[in-house]
Amino acid sequence: MLTSLGSGLGLAWVSPVSENNPSGMTFTVVTAIWLIVVQWVSSFFGGYLAGRLRPAASGVHRTEITFRDTAAGFVAWAVAVVLFAGLVGAGTWSVAAGMGKGAAAAVAGVGTSALGSSASPASGYVLDTLFRPTQPDTSSSGQDVKTEAGRILAIAAAGTITPADHDYLAQVVATRTGISAEDAGKRVDQAVAAGRDAMAKAKHIADVTRKAASSFALYTFFSMLIGAFISCVAGAVGGRHRDAF
Repeated sequence: MLTSLGSGLGLAWVSPVSENNPSGMTFTVVTAIWLIVVQWVSSFFGGYLAGRLRPAASGVHRTEITFRDTAAGFVAWAVAVVLFAGLVGAGTWSVAAGMGKGAAAAVAGVGTSALGSSASPASGYVLDTLFRPTQPDTSSSGQDVKTEAGRILAIAAAGTITPADHDYLAQVVATRTGISAEDAGKRVDQAVAAGRDAMAKAKHIADVTRKAASSFALYTFFSMLIGAFISCVAGAVGGRHRDAF
């Protein structure tokens, strides 16, 4: 119930059409805090009921009774963790993994959308340089020219653009658009800068996603560790109340 309540509050907090959503790290921290509260509250009640409802043992040393009550609380916590992982955890980690893969794909795919083929930018770029004419071929189709330019820009976005590639792109742009060589060079510089900015943003998103997933995993681990302790203590407390009443 608490997990469903937290999901409802989280979905009400963020919106895909709003520009005032919290940052990924903020949302992760708040989610982790809520999961900690859920873990601790549930662990206490589950462990307490397990210890309180466990059949009393007569003729057994008090220390052994306390141990059995504590173990009952721990078992209740372990069963709850297995059920929670099966029902909710798999979906949560699938979302987190999907975010990570999407961010990695964004990094790898910057500039490749202009390729128009499934070939990798590196292999296509090598072939382009192998068969590159001294002057731009005006008989080539516009799509072929854009595909070749896309491969060059993809390589430039991941590193540096060579003077030969820069001059060749400027010649292609000047030939295809009819502008001066100087203006064509400026367009090439702007395109390279835009590609590098997109690559930097994609890397930033991937890094933020990685940090958020790491923080979520660490928060979950410590929350479950403390939840196990709380459940054990609650089992012992429930056993004492059972014997007292």
